Amino acid sequence: MDIRKVKKLMELLEESGMSEIEIKEGEESVKISRYGNSPAPSHSFVQQQAPTSLPQVIAAPVIADEPSTVGQSLTSPMVGTYYSAPSPTAKPFITIGQHVKQGDTIGIVEAMKIMNQIEAEQSGTVLQILVKDGEAVEFGQPLIIVE
Repeated sequence: MDIRKVKKLMELLEESGMSEIEIKEGEESVKISRYGNSPAPSHSFVQQQAPTSLPQVIAAPVIADEPSTVGQSLTSPMVGTYYSAPSPTAKPFITIGQHVKQGDTIGIVEAMKIMNQIEAEQSGTVLQILVKDGEAVEFGQPLIIVE
């Protein structure tokens, strides 16, 4: 067999990603393997058995820091990062004890690099501020409690 054909077969083997190739041409035959005489790498998969019984987990009661039940909560209308002031050096929009009117800005929620002013949905006195400046907030998460 012509050496050029053998070289071409070697190139095809390399390009194809196959591990070996064998060609018979009349009485001549050529077998080319990437791995020489060593066995080709094999991939074995081990099937894990499912546990026959699951361990029992007993959940302990969780005592969470829940907002006060006195007053109404003003919630975040979107997911984002809460900011209590228009800039890091500015004073906060609201403070505890401050009276806010419906439509007053109570904070900013940054979502997708857009600063969204959050307005009070109702008038009242701020009893609690439930989130810290720079804290991530979820949709519907209470931000402040007003009375």
